[in-house]
Amino acid sequence: MSARSYRIAVIPGDGVGKEVVPAAQQVLAALPLSITFVPLQAGFEVFEATGTALPQSTAAAIRGCDGAIFGATQSPSHKVEGYNSPILALRKQLDLYANLRPVHSMPVPGSQPDIDLLIVRENTECLYVRQERLEDDGNTAVAQRVITRRASERIARTAFEQARKRSQARQPGAARPKPLVTVVHKANVLSLTDGLFRSACLDVAALYPDVAVEEQLVDSMIYRMIREPQRYDVVVAPNLYGDILSDAAAALVGGLGLAASANAGDTFVLAEPVHGSAPDIAGQGIANPIATILAAAL
Repeated sequence: MSARSYRIAVIPGDGVGKEVVPAAQQVLAALPLSITFVPLQAGFEVFEATGTALPQSTAAAIRGCDGAIFGATQSPSHKVEGYNSPILALRKQLDLYANLRPVHSMPVPGSQPDIDLLIVRENTECLYVRQERLEDDGNTAVAQRVITRRASERIARTAFEQARKRSQARQPGAARPKPLVTVVHKANVLSLTDGLFRSACLDVAALYPDVAVEEQLVDSMIYRMIREPQRYDVVVAPNLYGDILSDAAAALVGGLGLAASANAGDTFVLAEPVHGSAPDIAGQGIANPIATILAAAL
């Protein structure tokens, strides 16, 4: 039995989250660990009932935990007055700046073989700062994109540290001789924002001579990842690109129903499946909990 006791927040969220989170919790409870589960509430259904998607009681209680599992949240595609994503809020409040999305071959039909890559997505800025405005009497919509050196450097350090750890964990004689980080950007078009992300990552790369580094434009990265996913090790990208890349990569190994992620900071990890709340199948007992179980393992 582990000598340490862990407090893990469990937030089912919406839809199938209420089915997959208890399944992951059951798996964790079977481990030889001392875990106290702290049930908390957040999500769109909570917003509809209370007027807030992330109650203050949840935000306060989660800070007293060692980590959290979040099931799924229903995200309306249109603007709902007063609603803000609880996941985005928690990422900001807990400074969960790294979104880690492993992509592994799975023993299921449709999964390509020999894939073992990790997408490291910056989690706090880019277009996800949600600074939008209407101009020209509502005929023009403008979104501000924010890239900072501080955030770019720390997500790059995460990527290079993960590449080093993955290399050390491989069996002697493994096929990949040296860890590799692929920096994804579109600096040929967005020379200031993506240019800053690119230069910050390459500056960090100089501190890791044992890790190989390469660059890839985001559009060609999608193409090459689909054609030859086995060549990639760790991929680091700004927030929006990382979101798109990781969802596309999930299609290579069985789909979003098997895709796990971890929102990680320096002292806290919030794990969640990549899939959504799936209201069309919620309550039927057929939702696959594997993504949430794999997320809990992170």
